[in-house]
Amino acid sequence: MTPKDAEDSIESRILDAALVQFELVGFKKTTIEDVARRAGVDRVTIYRRVGSRDDLVQAVVSREVGAVLAELAKLPGRHDNAADLVADMFVTVLSRWRQHALAQRMMTLEPERVIASLTTEGSTAFTLSVAAAAAAAQQATELGLLPEIPDVMTRMEVACRVVHSFILLPDITVRFESDSEMADFARTYLLPIVAG
Repeated sequence: MTPKDAEDSIESRILDAALVQFELVGFKKTTIEDVARRAGVDRVTIYRRVGSRDDLVQAVVSREVGAVLAELAKLPGRHDNAADLVADMFVTVLSRWRQHALAQRMMTLEPERVIASLTTEGSTAFTLSVAAAAAAAQQATELGLLPEIPDVMTRMEVACRVVHSFILLPDITVRFESDSEMADFARTYLLPIVAG
């Protein structure tokens, strides 16, 4: 193991421990000491590697969002048509949100913080999501699944805003009981936004 691998391993242990601790008691009640004990490191190591508790929260959230965005990046190569790709992207994002233990636990423990991170404080994550969707669309274009889209960033932002609204307000008149219902919705309503 190289020194860089060792550093990455320690940071991963810290973030894994923080994720578990956040799921148990939330962000507010978690202390650096709690995370240090769970990770098997001292407090100074956390401050040096990650930073303050707020930095730790941001690092965990960024890692979890990054994992979903990395998953989205792989989807264009798995499909042979745009409708299935758009449906898979929509289902992936919504199902990951609905099944993510930390996201759901935080909606119970600290909904105000989650709502703020998805709205007034969420521009960075949203911008990354739009960029990831645009990159997936570009990859789909290169694979022949989508036509050239001159306003791809605008279309992806509109599509991401629709997905975002389902995260913020999951069930109003449109209710999804299954992945297939989500996929049908995406094919009917999101595909025209994406493909034109």
